[in-house]
Amino acid sequence: MAFCKYSTEFIANSKTEIDNIFLNDYLPFAPAQFVVVYVYGLYLCNSTSFDNSLASVAKTLNMSEEDVIGAFEYWEEQGLVQVLRTNPIEVTFIPLKNVLTANKLFKPDKYTLFNSQANDIFAGKRSISKHEYQEYYDFLERYHFEQEALLMIMKYCVDNKKTAVGYNYILTVAKNWANEGITTTRQVEERLKTFEDKNSDINEIFKVLSIKRSPYVEERSLLNKWLNEYGFNLDVILHIFKNNKKKSHFSFENADVIITKYYEMKLFSIIEIEQFEKDKKDLYALAMEINKTIGVYYENLETVVENYILKWQNMGFDKNLLLEIAYYCFKSSIRNLEGMDKTVTKFYKLGILSIEAFREYMNDVVSQDRKVKNVLEKLGLERGVNYIDRENYKTWTENWQITDELLEYAISLAKGKDNPIKYLSRILSDWHSKGIATIDEAKKTSPIPANDKSQKLDKNFTGRSYSPQEINALFQSIDEVDV
Repeated sequence: MAFCKYSTEFIANSKTEIDNIFLNDYLPFAPAQFVVVYVYGLYLCNSTSFDNSLASVAKTLNMSEEDVIGAFEYWEEQGLVQVLRTNPIEVTFIPLKNVLTANKLFKPDKYTLFNSQANDIFAGKRSISKHEYQEYYDFLERYHFEQEALLMIMKYCVDNKKTAVGYNYILTVAKNWANEGITTTRQVEERLKTFEDKNSDINEIFKVLSIKRSPYVEERSLLNKWLNEYGFNLDVILHIFKNNKKKSHFSFENADVIITKYYEMKLFSIIEIEQFEKDKKDLYALAMEINKTIGVYYENLETVVENYILKWQNMGFDKNLLLEIAYYCFKSSIRNLEGMDKTVTKFYKLGILSIEAFREYMNDVVSQDRKVKNVLEKLGLERGVNYIDRENYKTWTENWQITDELLEYAISLAKGKDNPIKYLSRILSDWHSKGIATIDEAKKTSPIPANDKSQKLDKNFTGRSYSPQEINALFQSIDEVDV
């Protein structure tokens, strides 16, 4: 009897951990009953109190003993368990991190035909080592790749390279395709047919680069991506190659960087690309000037141009307007490109896309601020106008339709109170709810108490003073949320 052990209740209330590797790489491809056996086996490994004999497991899972043994043999082939003996059966579960680095055991006849056909593909070029075969097996198992599909890739690589291509190259191609969801013979056939259909296209590119060899698989894959995934026309791709071929050691990989950049910037036509390249110096100068205006520094201006300048120009903002907005941001304590981007988006939503519209908007803001400032001064408040003041004034005058005369009368009642703005808003809210529109009507209503509970709370709450920077940050964040 064990000196220490868990109680049955303790085990029943504990947890059985399942590695994410199992959930991602094994569970989706295994028969459902085999998954049940594996998970239940993990559960039993944490217990010495339960009967985990073959007969008990079969009865609990409502399976035959032969089916349970077959499940463990499957997981042994996957490398996740080791069957130590069969009569009676004894199984050891292997940590999945060990499975990733260990060679799996495969049934001797599972890859007999694969071995023979792979050897024929390399006949006269080189031999295949035991280690290389093991790498192929591991790939086939891990990616659930069809054997015939991998053989087709091997043959295509060998035929195109015209050399004794290494297995790392073959597996790199195969893994890239597997990551795209290409794992079956039919899917590989379709991809290779796409390559063949694009022979004339890639030959046109090779003429530009003066390349006389056959295209490599990765070159065909890149062309396929540019044409089918990105949606570029061949004429555009040829234009890019012609404009860059004089660069030292220019290759398909270099072209992919450029084409991907155009794709991310949504430049799909020759006209758009030529215009971008022509305006690049101006765009970089504008990026530098905006950075200087708002007080930031970016060593890589290309990132600024791609992520912000082009985006803003595509929205309809020209250089002069962007510089004015940058100055507005600086004066509003918005000192980064992310903040300016939100501000530009705000003006875009307001339909402000010209210098004239922007200046008119700013004049309206200044004009309203003067009116709000006048209210503050009459209330005896010597401070600047903030976002909340503007919103209050807009609510009173536009939403509630409070007249200037009625507002003046309300100000006279609120002046001298502990929190005059709060008291003023409460008076106007009360009048609005009662439909009061004139001073005579207002004088007939009962005055709002100045020292009620809410006023006392307000007085207590105003005990802390805030710096102008804190207030600006608060109002700025509210302004951005409001948009």
